[in-house]
Amino acid sequence: MRNGTKIAIAQINCAVGDMKGNAEKILEMAEKARDSGASILLTPELAICGYPPEDLLLRSGFYRASNEALKHLAQRIKGISVVVGHPIELDGKRYNAASLIREGRIEATYHKLELPNYAVFDEERYFESGSNPVVFDLGGIKFGIAICEDIWEKKAAQLAMKAGAQVLLVLNASPFHMEKQALRYKIARERIKEGGFSLVYANLVGGQDELVFDGASFAMDEKGEVVARMPSFEEGLGIVEIGKGGEIHPECSLEESVYKALCLGVSDYVGKNRFPGVLLGLSGGIDSALTLAVAVDSLGADKVHAVMMPSRYTAQMSLDDSREMAQIFGVRYTELPIEAIHSLFLETLSKEFEGRPVDATEENIQARVRGTLLMALSNKSGAIVLTTGNKSEMAVGYSTLYGDMAGGFAVLKDIKKTLVYRLANFRNGLGHVIPDRVLTRPPSAELREDQKDQDSLPPYEVLDAVMEAYMEQDLSLHEVAKLGINLEDARRVIHLIKINEYKRRQSPVGIRITQRGFGRDWRYPITSKFLDEY
Repeated sequence: MRNGTKIAIAQINCAVGDMKGNAEKILEMAEKARDSGASILLTPELAICGYPPEDLLLRSGFYRASNEALKHLAQRIKGISVVVGHPIELDGKRYNAASLIREGRIEATYHKLELPNYAVFDEERYFESGSNPVVFDLGGIKFGIAICEDIWEKKAAQLAMKAGAQVLLVLNASPFHMEKQALRYKIARERIKEGGFSLVYANLVGGQDELVFDGASFAMDEKGEVVARMPSFEEGLGIVEIGKGGEIHPECSLEESVYKALCLGVSDYVGKNRFPGVLLGLSGGIDSALTLAVAVDSLGADKVHAVMMPSRYTAQMSLDDSREMAQIFGVRYTELPIEAIHSLFLETLSKEFEGRPVDATEENIQARVRGTLLMALSNKSGAIVLTTGNKSEMAVGYSTLYGDMAGGFAVLKDIKKTLVYRLANFRNGLGHVIPDRVLTRPPSAELREDQKDQDSLPPYEVLDAVMEAYMEQDLSLHEVAKLGINLEDARRVIHLIKINEYKRRQSPVGIRITQRGFGRDWRYPITSKFLDEY
């Protein structure tokens, strides 16, 4: 990089469909960037409309509203050039676009070339591919434009380079998953090595349903060295000076990045959907303890209501630990014993159950009583229920439909059990909020006498290893066994994953933090006879 020209990065949290609000954020960033001496401001992908708009992109009115917001924004920007992401409809075709705003007008528009259609992305459903590069001159430097997936393939960057680009400006809405930043760096360096240009990467930040965008925008020089990096999981304006770079903020550890992703996912889901607060069932176990910590850290104690619903099987230590955590966090805390309600259910069903052994049915009734109570409190207060189940439980169906699965947002839906413990220890490292015995006692649903999770499931270390290999990496049964996992354990876990698809389809949306979560990028049939023994 050379010359001293300053490029600003608008790392902003855009709300899907809020064209006016998003445009105001871009305008505010443009004015701050101009006052900081920057010549150009780069926004994230589809910043005008938010990302991903999904099937809103099938509505012509969505494009008209975006276009109006873009035109109004262009008229108000003075003294600085801005590259802004937006959707556009032209001659019956729709594009994922980025426009250069200069001197109060839209000077040029680039159409995204590479359309991702894998994992959580469905852009071929909505957009046509562009074909022509856009390169413009500013201060004697030629800037090219690329949009997110464009740098994951060679063609778009090569076209920009052939058109004379010296600096590639990349607009991104790149969702977070663990180790994602290292993958971004790898891809960026590949393109730089091929093209010899420097690169500025502006990424969206914020939560949108199950996706979280971590920001972590950066710049690299012609050697692929990181010369600027913005903080993860927070909005801000970054300044990169050609020839000097900019501030390099430290990267998060894996546990810190996941915890921050959970907090951002909760705060934006609750805030953007205008829920007044959250409810959760506090059991004295590790999952609800971690969910409580995330809820308080993301929303504040005044917006969190913890409800303990003891039964005849609830241990005294569970009551004591729940009370202690509620006091530590300073949240509203309620105890609603369910013994009388549970007994009434059993009495009502006694004739139908006569002559049949006690089994999981009676256990599930307790969970469903609790789910009903939480949903009643939710209806009355308007607060949304946060479910507390983790990915390991969701995988094998160790959860109750209309019971502990009842709620509006699943905070730990993509967090395997072994990671739950790591995150809880990470949070305690910031300040001891989860009692030690919650971390050390064997996990239990406490739905029958002396119950332990491992009575019904393989050890979580085994379960998580099988789930990760089979579900996240698409390995077959025998490929999983070759990893050193007992074949019968692997077969059992995979069988449970398959037969519980119907449950997962009815689970609430939850935060995605892996390369593959049980959500929009897991699309397996409920009805299937395929055994996958090969």
